[in-house]
Amino acid sequence: MAVVVLITRKGCHLCDDALRLLQELGVEPELADVDTDDRLFQLYDWRVPVVLVDGVPAAEGKITRDQLPSSPGRIGRGPKRRLSVRLDACDNDC
Repeated sequence: MAVVVLITRKGCHLCDDALRLLQELGVEPELADVDTDDRLFQLYDWRVPVVLVDGVPAAEGKITRDQLPSSPGRIGRGPKRRLSVRLDACDNDC
């Protein structure tokens, strides 16, 4: 089972949109706030939201269904599962 983390920040509408999309796909990601973790901030400050699948960035910015992995056992297929997704860099619209 994939671990999905959504890297986000408070007040980021793209982050909210990404979370809604993941939930529509049956994924409840782990959330990580880029502004509360120095390492995440260094890596993802200007890239949030960022979806990490098994620790690897899978999508960022304005996230669409097409950007997310669709193979079985990843995101968006099969039964609802816990995924860890990190949203970490908002564009200028955040």
